[in-house]
Amino acid sequence: MKTYNKLVRDKIPNIIKANGDIPYTRILSDEKEYLIALIDKLFEEAQELKDNPSLEELADVLEVIYAIGKKLGFTTNQIESARKEKKSLRGGFSNRVFLEKVDE
Repeated sequence: MKTYNKLVRDKIPNIIKANGDIPYTRILSDEKEYLIALIDKLFEEAQELKDNPSLEELADVLEVIYAIGKKLGFTTNQIESARKEKKSLRGGFSNRVFLEKVDE
């Protein structure tokens, strides 16, 4: 038996059953636990994107971000609007600026 202890996509238990295995799951009804699990999932997906930069992995990161936004009460449109506003004020990342240090 392999232990995962992580949040998975909604259809994963059915996929596991279809493969002839038995999934042991529970529903995260505690709101704080669910948010923590989503944030943990974001780190997991970000690491997978780092290891395998691909459209599929990028889509996984975005799916988790949208789920976190929904949990926090934001729509995808609100997230995108905030992203655009911040980009307008502070820029994006297309210039590849890497800050090494600042003398104070």
